[in-house]
Amino acid sequence: MQSVFLLIWLMICAAQDARERHIANALTLGVGALALAWLLWTGKTWLGAEAWQGGQAFLLALAFTLPGYWMGRLGAGDVKLVTALALATDGMHVLGTFIGAGVASVLWLLISPKVWLYMGQSLRGYLRYMGPEMSKKQPFAPFVLVGAALTMAWIR
Repeated sequence: MQSVFLLIWLMICAAQDARERHIANALTLGVGALALAWLLWTGKTWLGAEAWQGGQAFLLALAFTLPGYWMGRLGAGDVKLVTALALATDGMHVLGTFIGAGVASVLWLLISPKVWLYMGQSLRGYLRYMGPEMSKKQPFAPFVLVGAALTMAWIR
């Protein structure tokens, strides 16, 4: 049930990021604060890993995202999204999510020019920042959603 909550949260973040290229602080910091409170209160992450694994996942998330942020490839919302996910899961989930997001991103860059032509105009308008012409800096949250969903299905 907890993984369903995380996937719904990631869907909301991905939809907002794809539509606006922005993730609200209430979504990222809010869930991050709840995950941290849960971690400190119970001694376990939201998915049941030990507290030290949540801390390790947090450091891993920072190690993966901060270089991209410093180089201008990721936004601050992306860093907060992945670190909040880390506090709620563990290092294996963060690693799998990041690998899955990278693979999904590369696949999207390869197929988007062909798929984009067949998408309806309203859907293209909704997902305007996911277009092939935006290949320099696309929203990252949709790819995080794909990576997290694949990781949760794999680790289960």
